[in-house]
Amino acid sequence: MFTTSHLIAPAIAPDGAPTLTGRLTLDVGHGGVVSARLRYSALGIVEAVLNGRPVSEAVLTPGWSSYEWRVRVAEADVTELITGDDVLELTLGNGWYRGGLTWMGATEVYGDRLAAVAEVRVVFADGHIQVWGTDESWTARASDTVVDDLYNGQTIDARRRDGTATPVAVEIVDDPEVRFEPYIGPPVVRQGFLRPRASWLSPSGSIIVDFGENIVGWTRAEVRGDAGQVVTLRHAEVLENGEIGIRPLRSARAEDRFVLSGGADVFEPRFTFHGFRYVEVEGWPGGIDALAEGALTAVRIGSRLRRTGTFSCSDPLLNRLHQNVVASTLGNFVDLPTDCPQRDERLGWTGDIAVFAPTSAYLFDVNDFLRDWMRDVVTEQLHHGGVVPYVVPDVLKYVGVPEDITPVDSTAVWSDAVVWVPWAVWMASGDERILADNFEGMLSHLRHVRSLLSESGLWDRGFQFGDWLDPDAPPSDPAAAKADRGLVATACLYRSADLAARIGRVLGRADVFDELAELGARTRAAFRAAYVDLPSRRLRNDCETSYSLAIVFGLLDDDEKAWAGARLAQLVAESGHRISTGFAGTPYILDALSSTGHLETAGRLLLQRECPSWLYPVTMGATTVWERWDSMLPDGSINPGEMTSFNHYALGAVADWMHRELAGLTALEPGYSRVRIAPQPVPGVDHAMTAFDAPWGAIEISWSREGSVVHLDARLPEGVTAEISLGGVREHVGAGHHRFSSELAPAIAV
Repeated sequence: MFTTSHLIAPAIAPDGAPTLTGRLTLDVGHGGVVSARLRYSALGIVEAVLNGRPVSEAVLTPGWSSYEWRVRVAEADVTELITGDDVLELTLGNGWYRGGLTWMGATEVYGDRLAAVAEVRVVFADGHIQVWGTDESWTARASDTVVDDLYNGQTIDARRRDGTATPVAVEIVDDPEVRFEPYIGPPVVRQGFLRPRASWLSPSGSIIVDFGENIVGWTRAEVRGDAGQVVTLRHAEVLENGEIGIRPLRSARAEDRFVLSGGADVFEPRFTFHGFRYVEVEGWPGGIDALAEGALTAVRIGSRLRRTGTFSCSDPLLNRLHQNVVASTLGNFVDLPTDCPQRDERLGWTGDIAVFAPTSAYLFDVNDFLRDWMRDVVTEQLHHGGVVPYVVPDVLKYVGVPEDITPVDSTAVWSDAVVWVPWAVWMASGDERILADNFEGMLSHLRHVRSLLSESGLWDRGFQFGDWLDPDAPPSDPAAAKADRGLVATACLYRSADLAARIGRVLGRADVFDELAELGARTRAAFRAAYVDLPSRRLRNDCETSYSLAIVFGLLDDDEKAWAGARLAQLVAESGHRISTGFAGTPYILDALSSTGHLETAGRLLLQRECPSWLYPVTMGATTVWERWDSMLPDGSINPGEMTSFNHYALGAVADWMHRELAGLTALEPGYSRVRIAPQPVPGVDHAMTAFDAPWGAIEISWSREGSVVHLDARLPEGVTAEISLGGVREHVGAGHHRFSSELAPAIAV
């Protein structure tokens, strides 16, 4: 990646975040500069500035990867910034490399020394090439950042911007070049800006600022005051008893401190980020009366993703739910798919993205984003003896995990991400690279799990998260679900074996056809023998998640799905059409109901407003998806459980059903080259639309209801064919604008 440049670090660590400075003088006599490109990276996070101007819109570079084996390198076109006598500055933050990680309070997990590398390649008009970069000639000095941490925040002292910091020498850091590789995924960038919606004094007298939406990023401040005066901003997602609710943050302080210079200062912390809607302001000169319009701006950040899928319908609460799913995707796709963005965690939990991948791949082009993350999945797996860890990058292997989930081994849903995520991305994008890149990892996962099975063929040994966060589980024990953990795990193993077999056929891997077919058949037979009670027409673990997985994953024969669906619908009705499933069952329960003829029951479950339900948080003012169905209780108090995030996308996986079944667009071939258009209107929704920007172009569908008649409008680009199913209409169509109408029989109530 780098030809002559070296990884460098300050010889003596300065106070706070260091700025490394190098000076470039262009070679003369070769004509003008045709192009200049900068490659740069760091152990830590780095902001590169050339001649006083940022080289890129990217922030938090180079992000978080499995640093032991790969560190990504950013590249920027700096042709317009080169002058001939140039100064390149690299300011380093602790980031994920050296800063705080996990709820155990670990620091310096990957190393105790920040370092950077950069190289500029200049091409002149006569073909001459000059290469310049980091070496011993550079210097280091203290920047205006005194303290920085992703969880705790950043302290910036504007008095240190006067240029009087004493420079010190740098030295080359001995580090293997093999770790550096190009980005596959997109950079993290600023996504937008929010002005305050309101500000007021809390009961304790604190200034509270409300930005109106729960976002991920930081707050920029423009302020004037006495030199040395400190303004402190504390960030939180919700209010409780009129004050910012900081208990869900656990040990994360989420606090930025700005030390004023005595003049007009602008502060923007870029070596931290927070999940927040509300900001508590302390020390503002002149108090709330002087908090002028424009003084505070919320900066939303996230990986740069192209929006591909949209949805809307006649129900405003469903629309808000869908907007919340989009917001939680953006907020948790900050370089990698995290569980939450605000507390002392923010880890790449594999189970969350395993169930959410289809939704994210419809809403955004996540092909490169998830291909990049999957490189870390299979790399970590390779060093774990075939085990896909709970989180990727796997920081837990250094800091430990709670005793009740050790020793770390393969676990259903979470470890199945190595199969489920590539499948979802491939179906949306049609790009086989993600299948080819990860197929060996899929095989390694399945072979390892096969070694864990009991003699009966069930995956009923070892730790399992199971149907995590079942709403009937106590707040202190989120794994205490109604669903049998062995049933959940065995069902997931069958799904992974089945998908891997299909992927093997796509890739032409005839060498593993028999192995995967045997594993799938054996697992399905073991599941049926243990859990399917044919005489009673029940599952022996008689709960909603069990029926949902058995139906959707194909563990029941076609004639058995009828009684399973009927029993599932009965259980949903007995629960008052409230959610009774956790992480494992929730993404599939609506499919299980609608595919067995219980659309009305699915609709009542979807549109339920009482807790627990998808719409309950919406009625409570949520602008993102919550971790728990009752993260906030009806009285406005925060759930007493230790894990209470207000920005967790996993339960937003319901949007996948809204796209496919309610709106009616399903991919039958990867990349949406062949689709099924089959809207399933539920009582209470009178019209819906969805659009997906496929590789072939935009696919647009809308339908509306007039009494018992449904009118369908579909637009297909060239290269896409569709199977239309609407009441009595059964058509195959190609590119163009198509309209159909049909009378639909009323849904059967349960």
